Amino acid sequence: MAPRVLVSDALSETAVAIFKRNGVDVDYRPEIGRDKDKLQQIIGDYDGLAIRSATKVTDKLIGAAHRLRVIGRAGIGVDNVDIAAASRKGIIVMNTPFGNSITTAEHAIALLLAVARQIPAADASTQAGKWEKSKFMGVEVTGKVLGVIGCGNIGSNVATRGRGLRMKVICYDPFLGQERADELGVEKVELDALLARSDFITLHVPLTDKTRNIIDAKAIARMKDGVRIINCARGGLVVEDDLAEAIRAGKVAGAGFDVFEVEPATASPLFGLPNVVCTPHLGASTTEAQENVALQIAEQMSDYLINGAVANALNMPSISADEAPRLMPFVKLAQHLGAFAGQVTETPIQRVEIIYDGAVAEMNTKALTSAAIAGLIKSQVADVNMVSAPIMAKERGIHVSETTQDKSGVFDSYIKLVVTTERQTRSVAGTVFSDGKPRFIQIKGINLDAEIGHHMIYTTNDDVPGVIGELGTRLGRAGVNIANFQLGRDRPGGDAIALLYVDSPPAQAVLDDLVASGLFKQAKPLVFDVG
Repeated sequence: MAPRVLVSDALSETAVAIFKRNGVDVDYRPEIGRDKDKLQQIIGDYDGLAIRSATKVTDKLIGAAHRLRVIGRAGIGVDNVDIAAASRKGIIVMNTPFGNSITTAEHAIALLLAVARQIPAADASTQAGKWEKSKFMGVEVTGKVLGVIGCGNIGSNVATRGRGLRMKVICYDPFLGQERADELGVEKVELDALLARSDFITLHVPLTDKTRNIIDAKAIARMKDGVRIINCARGGLVVEDDLAEAIRAGKVAGAGFDVFEVEPATASPLFGLPNVVCTPHLGASTTEAQENVALQIAEQMSDYLINGAVANALNMPSISADEAPRLMPFVKLAQHLGAFAGQVTETPIQRVEIIYDGAVAEMNTKALTSAAIAGLIKSQVADVNMVSAPIMAKERGIHVSETTQDKSGVFDSYIKLVVTTERQTRSVAGTVFSDGKPRFIQIKGINLDAEIGHHMIYTTNDDVPGVIGELGTRLGRAGVNIANFQLGRDRPGGDAIALLYVDSPPAQAVLDDLVASGLFKQAKPLVFDVG
């Protein structure tokens, strides 16, 4: 019996034909994506669900999807899919990470030029029968400084187009290496420098805990007077109230926004302000982009349903069914090692060496390396997966190497990640015990045995008396409950570390309090996907 796919949002006829050509029974019902009750009634009859952004794949819908094996999103963003619920039910979630990069970059440039020359307001005035030539005095972009926040696939496309307009392009991206910056012809800077120097600022980062509200009143105060701000990335990166106030005060000369904190955006503090150009999330809305992602998702879903091949999966590595049972625990370990290094690294990464020791060296190390790199850059690139991670690492100038070796110690298998930045080299190693659970066994060359939890705290300090008591006392006073506590040192009186598995995420004030005590060099919050 052929697998059945429901297409609940508008895809092209060619995409539907691809499903049929590959032996998939497809029902094209683009109207049903907005009828959540009807969708829930019929979803149990399908093996695959192909969507765009209109269909909301909730926990409730997934609960009714008794046969569903794969959800395919024609596009990048999967905010409309409950990935955790899908993962718990064993449903693969795929996207098309690179299909609309050029389209979004072009839209950002279009907004930049529209804001620079006040084109929408001038158009409305002229079509109203007015001739207010002196009212709409614009600025040239040639020779101006374009600050690009986030220089991944879309940001780098914006940067090259900015250079084509003869702009001076500067970029802030913690994962942008110097080699990649040189290749793009941009100057790599810190965020404060970008804010202070830019005439135009455009954002191209995912919405994460680190990037949320990255442009607020404090950031705006550090900018040039007359700066213009473009956001075609995600709502929530800019505090809209703060920006609106800055525009009214004349600090910011204009803004172009394609995304908003609440969408659909029927109201916003930015609406109605002078020289603010707003569009309804059109970044991916071109004929070419919509066709590309539709064809790509049809091919990916067909390949999985017919052949079992997995590509661009957000919640599953690209590995074969035969090797999965043995490899999956090490995939999770590799992701955790990468996530640890990514969360504690604050400067651009130049090199990553991954050492596979013992039995794991005979496994599919390509998949493991992809998992480690995905974990490493996930804190900066929310939509990264095992397929796109190596490409994104290359774009950021990160050199990745693998080393395999025979068993060299007490563990049958272990993986070691060595990360080199402009300032230091850091290593973290782990293994999988007989219970199938990954563990950290070494950090910075210091041995320990740490269970990996969802919320953790990592501290470094000198090996002196009183540290353990002070750590427990201050966390206890803040209501942070410790589930597990591991520590180690390199030698008596030398460097020491601690890794704590806690029940809830610690407030930044709690971590600041630890450092302020004078006993701790650093105290970092960590989050791991242990589902």
